[in-house]
Amino acid sequence: MAAVRTSLRAAADARLAPGQQAYMKSALPFFGVRNPEVRRLTRTLVRERGIREPAVLVAAARALWDEATHREERYAAETLLALRPLRGDLSLVPFHEHIARTGAWWDHVDAAAGRVADLHDAHPAETAQTVLRWSTDDFLWVRRLAILSQLGRRDRVDRDLLATVLEPNLGDRDFFIRKAVGWSLREVARVHPDWVRAYADSHDLSPLSRREALKHL
Repeated sequence: MAAVRTSLRAAADARLAPGQQAYMKSALPFFGVRNPEVRRLTRTLVRERGIREPAVLVAAARALWDEATHREERYAAETLLALRPLRGDLSLVPFHEHIARTGAWWDHVDAAAGRVADLHDAHPAETAQTVLRWSTDDFLWVRRLAILSQLGRRDRVDRDLLATVLEPNLGDRDFFIRKAVGWSLREVARVHPDWVRAYADSHDLSPLSRREALKHL
């Protein structure tokens, strides 16, 4: 979507860009637009143009993601995927996986996890099979996507599914996997604290995962 790129360039702050790129360890440069502003600009453009067709939004998101010259363009793509016409769209599973594989960093993967959470609600059986497959993938960012895919679901979390997804990842020494394991359990602890305590007592969690899981208990 050319209008998004134009809007991002107009909002650019060259003073912010180097620090943003360094913080995210990003190969792509930044324009210097903070993420809340990226989301606001993108949503405003969609609303002003009256774009509601899923195919148009998906095409724009793919172009912004795959042709990005700056990281904010990828944030804009993620914003489009979060819009109501695309929530719970099962056909976008390959795109979410593509984001994890090509984005390969926590900000992109965590955003994609929110979209997979929508899929758990809309298509529970199919999405469960997808995250089970992802949970044993060779690529750590795809596994992180599986682990975090139920964040925000609160009392709708499928705890049996979560436990199965976590199992092959408990021994992983990567920081981002250990953090994700703990974070996913900490979220469940908000509504099922006893279940999380019991899980932590019966599983060999890394110190980081355990600390995160029990943080508010």
